[in-house]
Amino acid sequence: MPNLSRRHCLQTLGLTLSAAALPRVLHAADEPVRPEKGERDAIAAIAKAFMEKYEVPGLSVAFAHREKPAYSVGFGMADVDANEAMAPVHRFRIASVSKPITSVALFTLVEQGKLKLSDKVLGEGGILHEDYGKDAPPDVASITIHHLLTHTCGGWGNNKSDPMFEHKNLDHHDLIVRTLKDHPLEHAPGTNYSYSNFGYCLLGRTIEKLTGKTYAQFVENSVLAKSGITDMKIAGDTREQRIENEVVYYGRSGENPYGMNIRRMDSHGGWLASPSDLVEFLIHTANSGAGNVLRDETVKTMLTAGPPNPGYACGWCVNPVPNRWHNGSLPGTSTIAVRTASGMCWAGFTNARGEGIDGALDRMMWDMAKAVPAWKA
Repeated sequence: MPNLSRRHCLQTLGLTLSAAALPRVLHAADEPVRPEKGERDAIAAIAKAFMEKYEVPGLSVAFAHREKPAYSVGFGMADVDANEAMAPVHRFRIASVSKPITSVALFTLVEQGKLKLSDKVLGEGGILHEDYGKDAPPDVASITIHHLLTHTCGGWGNNKSDPMFEHKNLDHHDLIVRTLKDHPLEHAPGTNYSYSNFGYCLLGRTIEKLTGKTYAQFVENSVLAKSGITDMKIAGDTREQRIENEVVYYGRSGENPYGMNIRRMDSHGGWLASPSDLVEFLIHTANSGAGNVLRDETVKTMLTAGPPNPGYACGWCVNPVPNRWHNGSLPGTSTIAVRTASGMCWAGFTNARGEGIDGALDRMMWDMAKAVPAWKA
């Protein structure tokens, strides 16, 4: 990895604007407000301060207003060695921002009558029973789809022994078999919240079992295409497996962004996207009304949390405001995607991460949104 000094990052803190970055003109009531020059300058200053503090080589953000894209911009470098400036078209590993995408895919199957939230996953008669449940420990028998969506299955948490970061040479099938054998549940299903990447791995396999398609194929056809998104893909593992317009990821504190099995993370953290892609996804999935991928009553169910964690619904973080969002973090990237109670949508991605960056990225995006008073973020 190149040694990225703070000075070098600041020297390359150029920005590339999309066509949305135009002077404000008079709009009809349903047209998005686009930032004026002074507001764009304020957003750039916020980005510069953030990138200085966290020594981030590149940052990309996108905003939607009144259910339409309003502004997207890249700062810094997508690839330092190649002197490639960040642009709105650049794609990132979005890490756990993948979970809302998997949730929408599951609720699509609910609407199709192929699935119920109460369906068992591994127990007798469960969706994956024949594949994995016959030799599974008895305590997993009562795990349902809803338990996995809400991280209340009772174990397999995102800690130092997270199964999804172990045995990177194993495929989905062999990893699931080994995890069920080696990682017993810590709590009865439905009684405890523990953020579980492995639970979402099981949801990905559920989608494949019910549809006869790969997880990626079903999501691309049934969720992304209906949201007007055509460029999202499952990420590769190595730097050589980068696809067109994918950024380079830079490790910190000894982390290696290219030492993981990202493709195996498909349904919990494997997608590649630009911030503009995630804004389109939010426009078409995280609200009610015409143009939504899901019916209004389905969206309400998807975004309803309950005990034991009232701050997490089915693949979405929620609060009483109500805002809904998800963030993501992997070596080499920090991401967030938000839909606010006022109807604003935004996403911000970086190609490096460091201590405290996840919360700071969230605050930075709010500061950027508030830099345009007409957005009323």
